[in-house]
Amino acid sequence: MKKILAALAATTLMTSAAISASHSPVKIGVILGFTGPIESLTPTMAASAELAMKEATDSGKFLDGAEVMSVRADSTCIDSAAASAAAERLITAEGVTAIMGADCSGVTGAILQNVARANGIVMISPSATSPALSDAEDDGLFFRTSPSDARQGDVLADVLIEKGVKSAALTYTNNDYGKGLSDSIQAAFEAKGGTITISAAHEDGKGDYSAEVGALAQAGGDVLIVAGYLDQGGKGIIQGALDAGAFETFVLPDGMVGDSLPAAIGAPLNGSYGTIAGSESEGADLFQKLATDAGVKTDTYAAESYDAAALILLAMQAAKSANSADFKDKVMDVANAPGEKILPGEIGKALEILAAGGEVDYVGATAVEFIGNGESGGSFRQILVDGEKITTEKYR
Repeated sequence: MKKILAALAATTLMTSAAISASHSPVKIGVILGFTGPIESLTPTMAASAELAMKEATDSGKFLDGAEVMSVRADSTCIDSAAASAAAERLITAEGVTAIMGADCSGVTGAILQNVARANGIVMISPSATSPALSDAEDDGLFFRTSPSDARQGDVLADVLIEKGVKSAALTYTNNDYGKGLSDSIQAAFEAKGGTITISAAHEDGKGDYSAEVGALAQAGGDVLIVAGYLDQGGKGIIQGALDAGAFETFVLPDGMVGDSLPAAIGAPLNGSYGTIAGSESEGADLFQKLATDAGVKTDTYAAESYDAAALILLAMQAAKSANSADFKDKVMDVANAPGEKILPGEIGKALEILAAGGEVDYVGATAVEFIGNGESGGSFRQILVDGEKITTEKYR
């Protein structure tokens, strides 16, 4: 009997090994600006996406037990040529079949048009918010888990009006993201009765912003809206304005929201406020615990990154294929009703439901609901810098 049991055990081990060996890892590209003007945010974004991938692998239920492998690449956030080349390497050299990313709007648009469409690869961005991406030709390949800046501009204008702001100077980083966001903010604020005294571009990477600050100060305003990047020109503008005594309160849209900014500026930033994609929900709380337990520090766009990766995985499962051509039409299906609602930590449960032919409605960490062309309806977190930290005032 012992010999029979030993033989059976050996056979089981050999069969399990054979099944495991028969599955090549499913590779998903994670392309974010690991260098550049938001480099303080991207390690957490990547780690959050990889939490979802690990969850799928550990469940043993993803595509009959396939492993999910993350392959990282640097978008730089601002160099479209470098970002496109990095994405091309992910596909042709690494063999990724989907991309979680990119991050900044300009490089995301470049990758979409130059690489993803040419190769038929699905992209889900956690943070590319330019309104221009709403109407981009995408062959059904592009989605985003953060809402468009067309909506952020309207929300931020409401915040300004509620805080009694009558006039504001506005500066923006000179790229697709900055221009789109600044136009949205200006249009919404002026439609609600406010005045934008000046709307001026700034370049990232400069050592001295005194000329830009001088023009903004001359135009004046109750506050200075900085639609830039927290690790680059936006930070430089704020520091220059404080040094010159030009403005005391700064309004911070999403690209300026992150722990590194108050850490760099210190107490003078207290009292400044802004908006960032975010929701108050059971899913948000569950993600916070999931990330904390895994040793992942949550920051701006971490939740959106987890959700972007989760949607890729669930769409693959629904299509029973890791090929973008097969699963691209399943992304909207798994993101929206009907189906069983799925929260962070329940990816294995969702995979099991889909494998059995059922339906899921992925709610995730950000209350995902896609509208239109893969757009996130989204909600916003209103933040206040208090005690040299980013705090939450309310959700909108």
